[in-house]
Amino acid sequence: MAHPIVIGTETEFGISIRNQPDFNSSLASGFVINAYRGERARVQWLFEEEFPGRDARGFGFESGEPGEYESGVVNIVLANGARLYVDHAHPEYSSPECANARQAALYDTAGEVVMARAAEAAQQLVRENEVIGIYKNNTDGKGNSYGFHENYLVPRSIAFGDIVSAVTTFFVTRQIFTGSGKVGSENRRPDTRFQITQRADFFEEEVGLETTLKRPIVNTRDEPHADPEKYRRLHVIIGDANLSETQTFLKLGSTALLLQALDDGALPENLELADPVESCWRVSRDVDLNLRLRMADGSTVTALELQRQYWEWLSKYAESETDEAEELLDVWAQVLEDLEHDALLTADRLDWVAKYQLFLGYRDRGVAWDDPKMRLLDLQYHDVNPERSLYQKLLQRGSMQRLFSEDEVDRAVTQAPEDTRAWFRGQCVTKYFDALVAANWDSLVFDTGERLMRRVPMMEPLRGSKAIVGDLVARSDTVAELLAEIGGS
Repeated sequence: MAHPIVIGTETEFGISIRNQPDFNSSLASGFVINAYRGERARVQWLFEEEFPGRDARGFGFESGEPGEYESGVVNIVLANGARLYVDHAHPEYSSPECANARQAALYDTAGEVVMARAAEAAQQLVRENEVIGIYKNNTDGKGNSYGFHENYLVPRSIAFGDIVSAVTTFFVTRQIFTGSGKVGSENRRPDTRFQITQRADFFEEEVGLETTLKRPIVNTRDEPHADPEKYRRLHVIIGDANLSETQTFLKLGSTALLLQALDDGALPENLELADPVESCWRVSRDVDLNLRLRMADGSTVTALELQRQYWEWLSKYAESETDEAEELLDVWAQVLEDLEHDALLTADRLDWVAKYQLFLGYRDRGVAWDDPKMRLLDLQYHDVNPERSLYQKLLQRGSMQRLFSEDEVDRAVTQAPEDTRAWFRGQCVTKYFDALVAANWDSLVFDTGERLMRRVPMMEPLRGSKAIVGDLVARSDTVAELLAEIGGS
């Protein structure tokens, strides 16, 4: 099979403070993050080594610049290898690097717990009548969208043009199992009562570099956070933040498997839509899943039929492969089968369907789709506070499937994945936090009391694992001992 694909997620959470008239989202986000009491290290983030303006199409090489309040004051590296910080006036959790989709889904779920605990700690510091709300969603309902981003590290040998051809139609049509549901429409798109995704209305281009304006279906950011000669990172911005663990696993796993098949030259053909941007928001409104999309060759086909085609190709490709591929394909097949028979059959696995079923119940009790109460319920579904979240209520009564136990999630909050460089980063946060002064995804900087700081590069994401450096960390009582053995400029 092709090279393993390292996966990570980035979630910008919505934030509010009820009864605070001078609410500033940037300051509030920093306040919440700094209140987090879990094991962590406050460090400077090395922006000079990041290049968000580098374009995979071969232009745009400006270095990254920190945004407002995006500084060491609100930048934390967690013991599980994740990053917690302020980005575009939102609290963001960026998961540690993961070696497979199931693991990536687990650490994405752990981010919800981290953010809930941060909000709980911050709540103790505000006035009694003020209530902090943190939401794992993608829109404030007022025309502003914030992102959930997926990251897949793939070999540089895969031409970016081939990636664009392979994933565009896949991204547009996978919405039927990646959406988290939304009441109404935004961004001047046609009115609708309810749609499958929160993000589709905001996509306006097929391919591009932007992430906050003129959002493209395929993002061209070429910033691998690894050896740029060997790797490229596919930075996926078209996808909702999901609460359903099964849904997150399916979203990440199906995309990773598609990229592996592309790497192996195992995709028979490209399925090309006539108008991907228009198809994007049309698919999102197709809650009955019977809309026929125009293809470039003049034929018409539904999103469900296209996803069945991808499943057939990838199930054939993955024959006799890993147990995870088998589990993924089983989950994917069952979701597609149930969606074909009756979408409501997937209400225990897909956020958009669970939400739609809830809202149909409210509608039947006399609450109109345009009633403000519907929008409040929409938001409440995504609240990370277990006492207020509609999703958590469904979970507690057994109406949503789980992939992970509470113990697994709790461990993921404090322990990094053992088979990527995130393990080394997490160990340094835990054991040498007093010497760790700066970091980014591919390096750590330590103050050992010498005249110069010591930098440890981590350009290979699958090195730094417990199997490779576990003994070294165990026998190094101080960071000076650690660096004496591994070197570091």
